Amino acid sequence: MSPKAKKEEDVKEVKIKDAFIKLDQALKLSGACDLGSDAKYAIQGGEVSVNGEVEERRGRKLHPGDCFSFDGHDYRIVGA
Repeated sequence: MSPKAKKEEDVKEVKIKDAFIKLDQALKLSGACDLGSDAKYAIQGGEVSVNGEVEERRGRKLHPGDCFSFDGHDYRIVGA
């Protein structure tokens, strides 16, 4: 296992009830950001990655199975 590989239990699940969730909403739902403005600036500042690539679009749609990382934490979108 490489040093950068995350253990399965280190990834927090974010449950959604719809077919997708926008990235800024996912940051708030996960508790990674308290305010929408915090999520906006984190995304626009290049601090958030989706599926391993930096993402700067707040409206990026995340579907079950997608992963995002912010502030040293990893999250996975799962359906309800």
